Amino acid sequence: MDAVTYPDDKVAEFIELNVIPLRIPSDDKLAAEFNVKWTPTLVTLDPEGKEHHRTVGFLKPEELVPSVLLGIGKSLFETGKFEEAVAIFEKLIQNHPKSGPTPEGIFLRGVSQFKSTHDPKPLKASYEKLASEYPDSEWTGRAYPYRLLG
Repeated sequence: MDAVTYPDDKVAEFIELNVIPLRIPSDDKLAAEFNVKWTPTLVTLDPEGKEHHRTVGFLKPEELVPSVLLGIGKSLFETGKFEEAVAIFEKLIQNHPKSGPTPEGIFLRGVSQFKSTHDPKPLKASYEKLASEYPDSEWTGRAYPYRLLG
């Protein structure tokens, strides 16, 4: 990723503005602590050092930013910051509609909206969007029960 992804201007700017990057050698103690078995491995941690998202293997520039956005959103979601998570998932969905992480972002946006409002409509809307735009995604299958909500 050093030759292709990280030098990309959009990737570099996104990383500078949104995360605190830390590169550690694969034989470092921290690599073992985080169970890194292959490089590149990108791990998204919250401020307390708890892992919320992981990718293993090369990511093209157009996939790195959406993957990191998903990780940020998952960190916010899993720490109960549902409204902030919705904003991140919205950014992922709007700016990267064709990326691999987007279906999971759609799913988690609906769940985050439900968790913050207790209104089931966003769950059904997430299923409908997934079914129409990503019919073969595993996230469409995971949202399948939401189609029954009123």
